[in-house]
Amino acid sequence: MIKKFFLPAMTLLTALLFVGRLISLQLLNSSYKLLSDGNAVIEKEIYPERGYIYDRKNKLLVSNQPVYDLMTIPENIAPFDTLNLANLVNISKSELKDKLVAAKRFSIKLPSVVVSQISKERNAIIQEKIWKYEGFYLQKKSLREYPNPIAANVLGYISEVNKNDMSKDGYYSLGELTGRQGVERYYEDLLRGVKGKKFLQKDRFNRIIGPYEDGVYDVKSKGGKNLILTLDSELQEYGELLLQNKRGGIVAIEPKTGEVLSLVSAPSYDPNLLVGRMRSKHYRELAIDSISKPLFDRGLQAQYAPGSPFKTLNALIALQEGVIDSNTTYRCNHGHYYARGVFMDCHCSYGTKNNLLSGIYKSCNTYFANVYRKIIDEAGDSIEEGMNKWNKHLKSFGLGDYLGYDLPVGKKGFIPDASYYDYWYEKGGWKSATVVSNAIGQGEILTTPIQMANFTATIANRGYFIKPHFLKTVSDGTYQVLHEKKKTAIDSLHFETVIEGMHQVVERGTARIARIPGIDVCGKTGTVENFIKIEGVKTQLTDHSMFIAFAPKNDPKIAIAVFVENGYWGGRWAAPIASLLIEKYLTGEVKRKWLETRMLNGSLLAEYEKPFSGQPFIINE
Repeated sequence: MIKKFFLPAMTLLTALLFVGRLISLQLLNSSYKLLSDGNAVIEKEIYPERGYIYDRKNKLLVSNQPVYDLMTIPENIAPFDTLNLANLVNISKSELKDKLVAAKRFSIKLPSVVVSQISKERNAIIQEKIWKYEGFYLQKKSLREYPNPIAANVLGYISEVNKNDMSKDGYYSLGELTGRQGVERYYEDLLRGVKGKKFLQKDRFNRIIGPYEDGVYDVKSKGGKNLILTLDSELQEYGELLLQNKRGGIVAIEPKTGEVLSLVSAPSYDPNLLVGRMRSKHYRELAIDSISKPLFDRGLQAQYAPGSPFKTLNALIALQEGVIDSNTTYRCNHGHYYARGVFMDCHCSYGTKNNLLSGIYKSCNTYFANVYRKIIDEAGDSIEEGMNKWNKHLKSFGLGDYLGYDLPVGKKGFIPDASYYDYWYEKGGWKSATVVSNAIGQGEILTTPIQMANFTATIANRGYFIKPHFLKTVSDGTYQVLHEKKKTAIDSLHFETVIEGMHQVVERGTARIARIPGIDVCGKTGTVENFIKIEGVKTQLTDHSMFIAFAPKNDPKIAIAVFVENGYWGGRWAAPIASLLIEKYLTGEVKRKWLETRMLNGSLLAEYEKPFSGQPFIINE
């Protein structure tokens, strides 16, 4: 009995399921209805406008300009005059054929870009005739526009997605644009917005006659969010002018907030070069420039020995570990022997007696060689422990690791520890004298300019920093930037002597040229040895010029690091440039026109050409 009714019942049930499914697809499911209309309906993706980018004073940095892509769905293409279409879109017939072959190879059912970035003027001409070419349509999108061509290294650029991009993020389709570097890449999810869809009805002549079903199936796009950056565009532009015909980096930070006011890398480039059909050509030209390296962000990626500014950190560590106090003195005999037959030069005259304050503002190598050796030899029960304590203190300033700022490139720098020297010299094969170059910021130490600016801000704050960042806010208030204080391992009471020493550097020391009337500037010059390999031979070039500073002394509003490659000594290029930027930022104008003119007109191009001339040359002349 059961078997008699089982088969008919199952047959009836299956039939009901099929009928139910058909009703669902045809009456309830809109996607099936669209598919059922076949070639009579065209689906267009609506690209949202990419978010605008502004500086901290709401000055426009990045906007949009409309362009159009000629799109095709290969299976919808009807026979057409290839030459006429090629002429219409201003490409060759052979190029058009190649584009169509590539589109079919990608997919016969999915849209592909045939010609990208058609101007709005050309688009107006094409729109009148596109109905003749079944399977083709125009799609609007936008390219970036830079009203003031500055901060290319910060802003980044956009370009078309590739297969790798699409495999990582299913949001993208072929022909779309995405951020590649800088803010454009880091905040891509905020800037890109959300795509929409529009369904259009065609007549039997392939002409679009209006929205399909009165737009009931359309999905509105959602524009990208506008970003307010921490950058001061006037300060950024001024810094780029000051570094013209020079190579180096400038990083300026607001100490109390960690907001990056300026990030200059020189040489740079006009960001408008990476917009439009010539983008690829211009990018290749920039990328193959292995001498100037305009795509290399020296403020974030270049790793230099910090030189004498590092003495301020060694002073703080020594005070914290109690191996010296502010009255500890050492005699300098134009340098000193730190090992048998090994002499460290110093510019102090013979018999000069320095305490901590004068050791800083006179930048005495002898003083800090002794300070460093006391840290390594006395801060722990062994030199290994002393070295590791020194390393730990420096790490608390954000050195030797990524700072975590909101840009996609950077370097860690390097701070050695005991295990590093145990490896290179074998355990027991080294002592404080062996690695005494660390006392003056040379040796194995490497820092980036943003790390230098950050530890300068940390000194200005008397022992803490806030992670440097470039995003101030999002225009709609939906994104919050957290300001978490990161305290160093140094007690705040130890900073005042070091800060006063930095003040005296500017008032009567090696950076008197950086004095600004009415403003108490604290700074430290640095002169860093510079070596490259020429045909496999290690060759010394003119020293790098380095300067760190903050101001005003008792209410710091700006901390800055300036690095000028082959710039001789700290007071020659880096200190004047930093001083002009501080004056510009704090007062809104520069009154020392004589100094400004010297920096703007100054060039180091001849210095950079020396090693490539094939002729003998003199350094530090």
